[in-house]
Amino acid sequence: MSKPFLTLLLLFLALFPGAFNCCTKISDEIPKGILPRVERFEIQKADGLCHLEAVILYIGDRKFCVSPQIKRVKKWMKKKHKIAGKKTHGRKQRRSKNNKKSEKQQ
Repeated sequence: MSKPFLTLLLLFLALFPGAFNCCTKISDEIPKGILPRVERFEIQKADGLCHLEAVILYIGDRKFCVSPQIKRVKKWMKKKHKIAGKKTHGRKQRRSKNNKKSEKQQ
C-alpha cells in the first residue's frame, strides 16, 4: 500500500471507529433461543454512517442484526432497560443488628 492511502485509511478509522460495524441487513424474525443468550446489545440509528435502523445483539463474538420492530425484541429490550435502571439507582443498604451495635460502640 502507498503511504498516503494508508495515512488516509488510519485517519478515517480514527475519526469514524464505528464505520465498519454497521448492520447492512436486518432480520425480521428471531429464533427463540437467541434472546436469553445475548450478552449485550446496541441500537443502531438510521443516521450518520449507518443508514439502517437495527438492534445489534452480541453473543460471544457473533453479531446478529434484527429489526427494532419485532415485538419480542421490543419487550426484551424494555425488560433489560428496567433491570439496568434498577442496578444503576440501587437501594439504600439496610443495617443489620450487628452493624447497629458496632456503630453505637464507636
